[in-house]
Amino acid sequence: MSEPRDPKPASLHTTRINEAAAASLGFDDDGDWDRATRGLVATHPTGAFDGPLGTAWDIAEYDFLRDQEEAPPSVNPSLWRQGRLNAVHGLFQVADGIWQCRGYDISNITFIAGTDGWVIIDPLTTATTAAACLELANTHLGERPVTAVIYTHSHADHYGGILGVTTHDDVDAGNVRILAPEGFLREAVSENLLAGPIMGRRAFYQFGMLVTPGPYGHIDCGLGKTIPRAQGDLIGPTEEISITGTELDVDGLRIVFQNTPGTEAPAEMNFMFPDHGALCIAENCTHTLHNALPFRGAQVRNTLDWSKYIQEAIDIFVGDTDTIFSTHNWPRFGNDDARRYLEQQRDMYRWLHDQSVRLMNHGNTPREIAEQLELPECFASQSHTRGYYGTISHNSKAVYQRYIGWYDGNPANLNPHTPEQSGARYVEAMGGADEVVAKARTAFDDGDYRWVVELLNHVVFADPEHEEARLLQADAFEQLGYQAESGPWRDSYLMGALELRTGMKGLGLGIGAVSDELTVDMLFDLVGTRLDDVTVAGRTATINWHFTDVNEDHVVGLDNCAIHHRPDRHVDDATATISTTKARLADLLRGDIDVDGLLADSKVDGDDDPIRMIFGTLDSFSGIFGIVEP
Repeated sequence: MSEPRDPKPASLHTTRINEAAAASLGFDDDGDWDRATRGLVATHPTGAFDGPLGTAWDIAEYDFLRDQEEAPPSVNPSLWRQGRLNAVHGLFQVADGIWQCRGYDISNITFIAGTDGWVIIDPLTTATTAAACLELANTHLGERPVTAVIYTHSHADHYGGILGVTTHDDVDAGNVRILAPEGFLREAVSENLLAGPIMGRRAFYQFGMLVTPGPYGHIDCGLGKTIPRAQGDLIGPTEEISITGTELDVDGLRIVFQNTPGTEAPAEMNFMFPDHGALCIAENCTHTLHNALPFRGAQVRNTLDWSKYIQEAIDIFVGDTDTIFSTHNWPRFGNDDARRYLEQQRDMYRWLHDQSVRLMNHGNTPREIAEQLELPECFASQSHTRGYYGTISHNSKAVYQRYIGWYDGNPANLNPHTPEQSGARYVEAMGGADEVVAKARTAFDDGDYRWVVELLNHVVFADPEHEEARLLQADAFEQLGYQAESGPWRDSYLMGALELRTGMKGLGLGIGAVSDELTVDMLFDLVGTRLDDVTVAGRTATINWHFTDVNEDHVVGLDNCAIHHRPDRHVDDATATISTTKARLADLLRGDIDVDGLLADSKVDGDDDPIRMIFGTLDSFSGIFGIVEP
């Protein structure tokens, strides 16, 4: 007999739902297995890589997917199929002179043979996985130095492994070029650093990072298996691509670029290797409906522009394309297949946008739109347009948010109580916690798990120690996870169940990786987001900063409980003038030194009290806070 906090088997209701899903599952194109396995050169001897925190990656954790073709009752059969495809791993030849490692990170790393060395596309999430893949390529394809790295876009799983394939010294010496789309560094900082602590915490839910792989646990993220258990790094680009049609010679390789800002990432680009007939479509097209707004949080993506940029890629590149490869999942081969794939992806994002806006203009709220929209057969019959990562439900809400915002127009939702406050009131109105739990248990027995979690959310937020409510809500979350086709939906439900049963874990991610690559402006933006307005209330200051390592002057002012920043300035009436290095300011924001350490290594003219006031009281973030409880 299982313990109350153990994972539970699929209920009869869930089993029937997944059986019905299996019976209805059928695709017009059954070529995914051929595409995912085509061109295999070698697999890593173990598929397990040790990192600074222990085992960073172990593909053997997903052997259970390879051993069983038919999905168990506890997994949506469509997600099981996607999970099995993403469990295929190794070094694969994509086209003449182009190879990919897949299955050793959530993303793919691509190696192109240049005249003098490797041109690498997207060096994965961590140095651990990137270095292992580079070693695999060198072992089986012949050792080459890395001469260039291309970042397709500004998400951390596409640049975080940079120190596994090159070094700061090689980049600074001009031995390695790093190319990225215009605005890459700004957007990487904005998405992954300014909001890093909360995104990091929410990412544990999106990717199920504490959910054990297995039939009752983590299956797949839709885009790939999971996130490696190691910290990423960053080296800024040496060149940015701003104009579509830009053609460059990169280590003897002719590359034509298409800038696609505001699509899957705020800064992103596709590019073509004309002499290889190969198009890198970045993450703008993958083998799943993508997110218009990921669970971890981000800027809402423009699905209308996304569709239009795919059309532009068709117009510019497809006539000469024999192979399309992405930074996730597997390639497409042959011109006809490439064109059809892009057209279907194009139309999927346009349909999502247009139908969400149409229903919005009828006055439907986000929840109502999500309930009404159903994936048409033209998309449901194609595996690459199904919701393994994004879903129609939460993407339609993102479209609404982009145009209209968080407010649905109903004044009852304009200024509601907090979850704790409203929870207590709901519980009292429904006759007390025990009565609510009894109603929820009846709904659970009826298979209405959505209503169970909604009811019990009030109890848990009103009384987070109510054991029966926590465990019953966990059981309902779990069944919803078992039914989900989307990997992030399953992971989020199962993470919620895990934390309700065992409590929050030590998930602190601090403030993220404060890189020396950040500009002074970016560093001061971070200062502003960590300034405690209560601590500095009523205080004013003007501080001149001179950074000797980059030879820059800046003025930072404090007034009205906020800082303001003026680059390329020096004022005569400053409260203090400090001469230091950008690197030491980054050290302070990383937590490597405190304000005394900064001042000890700096020259200060005037009163250093304002510097201590601002930089000695900066807020810190543990990255640990309640999601399914207060």
